[in-house]
Amino acid sequence: MLQPRIKLLLAIFLLLGTPFCFAERADRDKPMHLEADQLLVDDARQISTFTGNVKLAQGTLLIRGDKIVVTQDQDGFKHGTVYGNTASFRQKREGLDEYVEGYGERIEYDTRAETVDFYVHARLKRDLDEVLGEHITYSAKTEIFQVNGGASTESSPPKRVRAVLQPRPQEETSLPPASNGLPIIPSEISTPQP
Repeated sequence: MLQPRIKLLLAIFLLLGTPFCFAERADRDKPMHLEADQLLVDDARQISTFTGNVKLAQGTLLIRGDKIVVTQDQDGFKHGTVYGNTASFRQKREGLDEYVEGYGERIEYDTRAETVDFYVHARLKRDLDEVLGEHITYSAKTEIFQVNGGASTESSPPKRVRAVLQPRPQEETSLPPASNGLPIIPSEISTPQP
């Protein structure tokens, strides 16, 4: 009975500390809750596979998919792949009251490179902004994302990327006085004396 518990703890440990690019730092210190229909742990190859309506929650981070495969290299870095029709994640951005949501048929994250990739019908939303394409890559190191529409074939042109970017509210500034108007100068009002 103890052996399956150790394997489950090892699998959860493989997922802990995975720094998602949009991660709220406090999420890393929160407990991770994982639900799946089945779990397979390969200790020799350092691979854990969660299958069947997988749900992973840690603080504000929420990942859903049909299957999640996590591997760990010799240096302790992790690579995770989430599969689904459609796989998703959602997480609060650090220091902001704003969430980032990502979708795709496959989502890959790499803790060594600090990148998250969304593949096939990929979509990334932040507040009211949204980008769509066949492949979206986001780098946590540079906070730069790249969107690709997909390769062209002989029978079809390349797919296009789409973006909806909302204008940012401008800070109110005091207006300078109008130069073409007459100045208003207060004057003394004399009151009649009896």
